[in-house]
Amino acid sequence: MNKGILLCVDDEIIVLTALKDQLRRAFGNDFLIDVAESAEEALELLDELAEEGHTLLVIVSDWLMPGMKGDEFLIEAHKRFPSVVKIMLSGHAETAAVDRARHEAGLHDFLAKPWNAEALVESINQGLRARI
Repeated sequence: MNKGILLCVDDEIIVLTALKDQLRRAFGNDFLIDVAESAEEALELLDELAEEGHTLLVIVSDWLMPGMKGDEFLIEAHKRFPSVVKIMLSGHAETAAVDRARHEAGLHDFLAKPWNAEALVESINQGLRARI
């Protein structure tokens, strides 16, 4: 059986590395943790993972990225994978974009950068409990 996927999306590799390390420490080998450096790359990756039979569980996405912004990405991801828990993690998100993601993408939570690792893990756990 394939493990569930936690996907982190951010255009800064240092942020992705920190997220992956924190999530690996928190969840061990319970999930596969993958990363993408853009919304476009993330959408391609989500489709590939779904085709391979993986269960997509959580997306943690930045908002301010080149090309497609985080709210647009989460809305598109929601259309394809409505049951995925979606969390926006950003230092520069516009309130209107967060509200739009809440209404159109079922955004579970918004966390500001710099984030607290425990708060992120708790948000993910709450989202997964609500998903069941």
